[in-house]
Amino acid sequence: QLQLVESGGELVQAGGSLRLSCAASGHTFTAFNMGWFRQAPGNERVFVAGITFNGHNTKYAESVKGRFTISRDNAKNSVYLQMNSLKPEDTAAYYCAAGPRAYGVVTIRNVNYNYWGQGTQVTVSQ
Repeated sequence: QLQLVESGGELVQAGGSLRLSCAASGHTFTAFNMGWFRQAPGNERVFVAGITFNGHNTKYAESVKGRFTISRDNAKNSVYLQMNSLKPEDTAAYYCAAGPRAYGVVTIRNVNYNYWGQGTQVTVSQ
């Protein structure tokens, strides 16, 4: 059973930056592609960014392209989300997720991710 623990969420002003971290344990980290999703109150949980098990391929939601960067450190069993130029509409709970590893393919569908963290809150003020 893979456990995922997110950290790094906080209150930040618009235009600022945050780096979210997700630490994995309990299973071989390189067996998984990883993703970040977010959910604002009253909204569905949506894909933000994903990365393949080897870090060779990434994918981003259109709303965050050019501002967010996903990365992973397999030696540290961790995945990160660097968020720059934050906007109030980025306010949400952010979730780390793990799905079966796949070469060159990053899925954006949350049903394809088997393990989820508890979430970390990001609030962007005007």
